[in-house]
Amino acid sequence: MEPIHTIDQVITHLDAIILKSQDDNNPLGYFAALYRKVTIKVKEGIANNRFDNGPRMERLDVIFASRYLDAYYAYQKQEPITQSWQEAFNLSTNYWPIVLQHLLIGMNAHINLDLGIAAAEVSKGENIEDLKNDFDTINTILSDLVMEVENDLAKIWPTLKKILKWTRGVDNFLVDFSMELARDGAWKFAVELSNTPEDKINASIAERDVKVAKKGKVITNPGKIVGIILGIVRLGERGTVSEKISDLKGV
Repeated sequence: MEPIHTIDQVITHLDAIILKSQDDNNPLGYFAALYRKVTIKVKEGIANNRFDNGPRMERLDVIFASRYLDAYYAYQKQEPITQSWQEAFNLSTNYWPIVLQHLLIGMNAHINLDLGIAAAEVSKGENIEDLKNDFDTINTILSDLVMEVENDLAKIWPTLKKILKWTRGVDNFLVDFSMELARDGAWKFAVELSNTPEDKINASIAERDVKVAKKGKVITNPGKIVGIILGIVRLGERGTVSEKISDLKGV
């Protein structure tokens, strides 16, 4: 993949992944559709001066997105990628995971691993604490999307919200992967990386990758009871993979 320098280039790549996924009826398009929404919200935030440092935020967004895009294209070529993304992409070959699982496994790799790396990288040579306000603003933007995503999922299976409220096991499954907790961990990891000697950064990332991939197994193998409930949800999902991608994209 050629180096990316702007958010618009990120969106172009995401559009291409979404289109290919729809053509192939590939669940990999679910996360790409969600990520497109996030990227557009960040772009709007920069344009509306929601960040202390707009140019730095665009660099962060590009570094962050490039980790996902690099992993995606490498996976297509069957080249080595992080264990976290391998877990996420492998899920696309399984019929039974529901849309929400595909989204959560992508979020696990991208937020728990990639976000901290991107934040540390964009802060090289500077005090990473100067990034904290803008990092928190991203959190707010992401949180604003939660209800929107729930509504999109409700289009795919209208009774999903009721099932999640009625079933404590599934509710706990979701709480374990709440975006807020994931982002808090991402900031902590970013600070740790920024204070890690250059020659030990790769080892630190590899260690983190193992932990994040292990955490992802809670999504791919949630246990018998939750698995049965999710199977019922899967059978009730409406539409083809392509149509569900459109629902998530908002088109």
